[in-house]
Amino acid sequence: MRELLKDGAARAIDYLEGINDRGVAPDNDAIAALRKLEEPLQDAKTDPHEVIRILDEVCSPATIASTGGRFFGFVIGGSLPVTVAANWLAGAWDQNSGLYAPTPATAHIEQVALNWLIDLFDLPEESGGAFVTGATVANLCGLATGRQVLLNRAGWDVEADGLFGAPPITVYINEESHPVVFKSLGLLGLGRKRVKFLPTDDQGSVKADSLPQISEPSMVCLQAGNVNTGSFDQFDPIIDRVHESGGWVHIDGAFGLWAAAVPSLSHLTVGASKADSLATDAHKYLNVPYDSGIAFVRHPDAMRAAMAVTAEYLPVDTPERNPSDFTPELSRRARGVEVWAALKYLGREGLVEMIERTCLHARRFAEELSSAGYQVLNDVVLNQVLVSFGDSQKTELIINDIQEDGTCWMGGTVWQGHTAMRISVSSWATTDEDVERSLSAILRIASNY
Repeated sequence: MRELLKDGAARAIDYLEGINDRGVAPDNDAIAALRKLEEPLQDAKTDPHEVIRILDEVCSPATIASTGGRFFGFVIGGSLPVTVAANWLAGAWDQNSGLYAPTPATAHIEQVALNWLIDLFDLPEESGGAFVTGATVANLCGLATGRQVLLNRAGWDVEADGLFGAPPITVYINEESHPVVFKSLGLLGLGRKRVKFLPTDDQGSVKADSLPQISEPSMVCLQAGNVNTGSFDQFDPIIDRVHESGGWVHIDGAFGLWAAAVPSLSHLTVGASKADSLATDAHKYLNVPYDSGIAFVRHPDAMRAAMAVTAEYLPVDTPERNPSDFTPELSRRARGVEVWAALKYLGREGLVEMIERTCLHARRFAEELSSAGYQVLNDVVLNQVLVSFGDSQKTELIINDIQEDGTCWMGGTVWQGHTAMRISVSSWATTDEDVERSLSAILRIASNY
């Protein structure tokens, strides 16, 4: 066992040490080599060292270097080395971290990490939360809690009686919301198409004067960090108005919520702490391994009512917090360990420096590409940059050539009718040199058109 684990660790270390010496995207030969995996399942056992060798030699070259310093295609953080090591250790523990009594270490560290996050985001002390797979499920948890509270106020027990015959909930949502919010609404029976859209400005932000008259029971879904522009809704006055009408406010802050922890950026999230539920990702701005999301609620008892599970064989009678009481899953890995490790390693100052650095890199991209004569379509308020190189066809060709070049990797999007290259800077590993190398490649390729 020791030699096998050493072998796996050594190969993983080699992969990480060489991540910036290879193209960001896998080449066609590496992708074609994956066909080697397509073989019938053998009858006899395979030597475990051979299993690890195949994984490394066949699959490692076919990965995209998203954990390196020049991947800007999506809002994906690299994994801080301390979180990779914590992930390995937690994997060795192999704790099914749903209940405190059988897994006290991982359940306890999750509560500590959750308390740290509540403090970092300046949320009310009584807030609760859950560690889940990502913002998709975090949004689901927050909205499920809102559904439970709103229908309970209306005299309806949705957990017991379902939605058939329940009072309808009116959902208002930022028209530029991420698709996962609509997915969550659909899964909860609130409907993807029966929502009422809140109009946005040219940056994708909802302003207070966009909010119509709200009546009970209603839910308003806002956004911290538009996935294209990085913009933020006007939380403070909107939330006050919704609460005056007895409504529930949910914020999707998959990456933007982290601005609340940074003094130079916290003006973007003013009022967000008054929301009833919020969702964010740790595998984005906190730079922990996939998968890792967090849901926060002002009313933890309501979250527990919406999520808890009981059975005769489960040791649930404990004064300590059972993590599974707050998540859709009973069986779950100890993802709170990596979050604790990242926060313990970085501290407040390290977290602030890491996030501010990515924003500086984003502004550098915007300034240089604008100076070169290309159109930056958004106000760069955080880590997102949208660039147009002219018409749609030209922009798409340049994006494709940049991806094939391999120096860096950016994706494409369509923003309010404009085809654009989207630059998302969220990795701890991105350096000034990475930005300069990437800019040089982008400008070289764009100059060919």
